[in-house]
Amino acid sequence: MSPKRQIHEPGHRRKFLVVVDDTPECDRALYYAARRAARTGAGVTMLGILSLEEVRQEWLGVADLMRAEAEEAMQQHLDRFAARARQISGVAAEALVREGDKADALLSVITEDRDIAVLVLAAGTGSDAPGPLVALLAGPAAARFPIPVTIVPGALSDEELDALA
Repeated sequence: MSPKRQIHEPGHRRKFLVVVDDTPECDRALYYAARRAARTGAGVTMLGILSLEEVRQEWLGVADLMRAEAEEAMQQHLDRFAARARQISGVAAEALVREGDKADALLSVITEDRDIAVLVLAAGTGSDAPGPLVALLAGPAAARFPIPVTIVPGALSDEELDALA
């Protein structure tokens, strides 16, 4: 069981969590979360998850270098999305980087930060739609997930998202 959310206690506010990756629909999730956060006085937390399975196979020095390069690339990616969130709605997004399995990283961040109240994902628009995280959380795992999940259709325009956020 997940710890109780603190969003209504003094000194706390609700946060929308967005997983940042290199999919086109990731921008749709961030756009919706930033607009919704601005309209409700909430915050946005962006999570970049590094999957470094191949790094564990390398020699220690090489693995450390590969890990550092992956973390730097992810931080630059998060910085671009943080600038996008500021441009969209003036919201200063918090950026986190975790390593490992996506579901485990998500649950860890949600458990650690009890102000995170909603996970925002965007459904893919390609042939592999809806995307691995959406598929995972729409299945049996949804019953045990500790917070609500908002799934944004990946094909919606800025104007359509504005009307919904």
